[in-house]
Amino acid sequence: MSAPTHETATDSDSARASLEALRTEIAKAVVGQDPAVTGLVVALLCRGHVLLEGVPGVAKTLLVRSLAAALELDTKRVQFTPDLMPSDVTGSLVYDARTAEFSFQPGPVFTNLLLADEINRTPPKTQSSLLEAMEERQVTVDGTPRLLPEPFLVAATQNPVEYEGTYPLPEAQLDRFLLKLTVPLPSRADEIHVLIRHAEGFDPRDLKAAGVRPVAGPAELEAARAAVAKVSVSAEIAGYVVDICRATRESPSLTLGVSPRGATALLSTARAWAWLTGRDYVTPDDVKALALPTLRHRIHLRPEAEMEGVTPDSVINSILAHVPVPR
Repeated sequence: MSAPTHETATDSDSARASLEALRTEIAKAVVGQDPAVTGLVVALLCRGHVLLEGVPGVAKTLLVRSLAAALELDTKRVQFTPDLMPSDVTGSLVYDARTAEFSFQPGPVFTNLLLADEINRTPPKTQSSLLEAMEERQVTVDGTPRLLPEPFLVAATQNPVEYEGTYPLPEAQLDRFLLKLTVPLPSRADEIHVLIRHAEGFDPRDLKAAGVRPVAGPAELEAARAAVAKVSVSAEIAGYVVDICRATRESPSLTLGVSPRGATALLSTARAWAWLTGRDYVTPDDVKALALPTLRHRIHLRPEAEMEGVTPDSVINSILAHVPVPR
């Protein structure tokens, strides 16, 4: 009975090493942004989706493209605009005059990693075209469901400062994203590094020339997911997650707290983070480490709290400071 256990442990360690190597590969194209890289890996492990928020020019698109290249995954990009139609994302039935029949032409959503660029620039009708794909991992056209490839991840970007001509994502769609990652401006040292790279001929459109190569694939990702599923969770940790989420529902600064789906998401991301750091059990620190990206988009501030400068992150940090930590 010991041989399978050793083999499983070896597979788990090998998968972890492959995913850790992603940082090195992505760093060949993207300077800094390690938290965002980690968040994308956690989302892949949890079969979740990611909302990337940052001002233009902080390498959000390059980050997703680099991840796809380092994971040897198929990727497609959709530029969301006000005139984009749902069928432009999901695909549509096309009449073939030669056969006198309609055939389905898949849209860009049929890929492993879909980059939904500036998702808040398209109307709710088109935004909602992703809801079934993100939740059910299928697309229904003319009553026929069509399964999406596995793995499947939506990485959507949005600009936090320019609201003219945008359509804010409704709470129901925000809740479909496992994580909301903020992509900050680089530090002075990182920005100097970026300029030097470009002066030396770096072309963000040519990742192969930058040396980004596949270091993992679907097999390693599946082995990693199987290992994450074996990470143990104590009753105390489950209670800690529930207490954090219930505290958001009672916060005077919020009109909307975290739902049970959000609690499940937090436990899932904490398990993935525990495995990435080399443990087969979850600690309170794992929960704290993923609380902000997992919960910040699942709560809604009261207008008066927003006027006073309260932010979702500050509310969550306050809750983390006050909810008793299990020993």
